[in-house]
Amino acid sequence: MIKTLREYIKEAEGKGIAIGHFNISNMEGLHGIYNASKKLSEETGSPVPIIIGVSEGEEEFIGRDEVAVLVKMIRERDNYPIFLNADHHYTFESVKKALEAGYDAAILDAVKLPLEENIILTKKCVEYAKELGDKEGRDILIEAELGFIGQSSKLLDAIPEGVSEATMTKPEDAKYFVEQTDINLLAPSVGNIHGMIKGGNPRLDIERIKAIREACGVPLVLHGGSGIADEDFTSAIKAGISIIHINTEIRVAYKNALEKSLKENPNEVAPYKFLKGGVEAVEDVVYNRLKLFNNL
Repeated sequence: MIKTLREYIKEAEGKGIAIGHFNISNMEGLHGIYNASKKLSEETGSPVPIIIGVSEGEEEFIGRDEVAVLVKMIRERDNYPIFLNADHHYTFESVKKALEAGYDAAILDAVKLPLEENIILTKKCVEYAKELGDKEGRDILIEAELGFIGQSSKLLDAIPEGVSEATMTKPEDAKYFVEQTDINLLAPSVGNIHGMIKGGNPRLDIERIKAIREACGVPLVLHGGSGIADEDFTSAIKAGISIIHINTEIRVAYKNALEKSLKENPNEVAPYKFLKGGVEAVEDVVYNRLKLFNNL
């Protein structure tokens, strides 16, 4: 029987590794990510857990119910630890719909609201997740974000407007937020950004990560992982990061491979032929990230 996502997170903490979270908006992305995790699992002799993420926009494109059915089918068919997360959902209603569709976790992103309003809305999601979980015999996790790291997963020329040291998460604020909301996971702002800066991403504040983890007492999630230096990933995991999000790197690899395929085969009209390179490109990115996150 597959352990719960909560159990895999606890296991990762004990091993000093992190679980990879990878976003999709189509079937090719799902295949590439799963292929990579299966490949690494076969090489190591043990399953490497992964989390599939879909933001509200990605979910709208691929289908909320469809992706939930697909991930559940893979997990049950292959007895494999693949989980589904509702990434960056902005309202209680959207979180509720995702959880009812069968998602294993959800992120309520209310960072634009005043702190107390953020707390009220986050707590509402936590309480509903517990209620639904008890009713259906499921262990559902709720995550929230504190601090600001931008909002767009794309290539950037500079740090997103509004992101600065002043918007980084303070340990005392994290402690208060977790105590007030009872969330299972916290995504802090620690020098990370959404998207990938063309000239190179800023460095992470490793000491801040360590202080936040000690203060808040729940596993931390690193959003905006694309473009971060390998040594920062390793240090961040040691400091208390348990889950790492990768999205922009996947998008860029997929787009570049697709452009190359169409350029080299201008007369090809069969999607399963010209999309193959995109799947392989996603697989390569995910495989290398999983190796790093799992200290392999």
